[in-house]
Amino acid sequence: MSVLDPRLGRHGHRPAPSLSLWDDTLRLALARVHEVCGTARRTLALRIAAAAGGPVLWIAPARSTASLNPSGMAGMLAPRDVLFVTADRPADMLWAMEETLRSGAASVAIADLSDPPAMTPVRRLHLAAEAGAGTGPCRPLGLILTPGAGGAPGVETRWRMDPAHLPGHDRWRLERLHARMAPPRAWTIEERPAHDAEAGTPAPAAWLRV
Repeated sequence: MSVLDPRLGRHGHRPAPSLSLWDDTLRLALARVHEVCGTARRTLALRIAAAAGGPVLWIAPARSTASLNPSGMAGMLAPRDVLFVTADRPADMLWAMEETLRSGAASVAIADLSDPPAMTPVRRLHLAAEAGAGTGPCRPLGLILTPGAGGAPGVETRWRMDPAHLPGHDRWRLERLHARMAPPRAWTIEERPAHDAEAGTPAPAAWLRV
């Protein structure tokens, strides 16, 4: 289930529903399409999908050599919550993402692309996500994964994540490169082991800003 912002904005208007990753400085508007780039883009996409909750549709190229390793989902998403789909062409990947968003049947639809899409497909994805929010059980969130610094036009936000590991510390540099309602900003994120006090066993690792 997506985490919604319960607060009311100025003049009694409710702000657009959004997903919070860590706090109010890291939010993603639901029923919109966001871009995730950088060498750790798939790791960030998994964290976003975990925060949103299932079901998740992950669309990848049929002949990709950089497929997602299911073991990398450990501690973030249950395999049963993710449906993997492959397509031969980027146009087919975008079509599958558009139809998924329009149905509102998945919390997150992810397209792992080799290049940023053009403006027209991005607009269609936004419209599909808005339609799905009104008719389906979820307020779907769309993620476009692109290499390098990204550059898809018309996205709601663009995020980049790259490894910044230190000896004994799993760290990443997270950057907000573009957002309609927020300035560019960067954070250092660290993954730290968590512990379930009630069960007395290790819990999924926590991501903390440092």
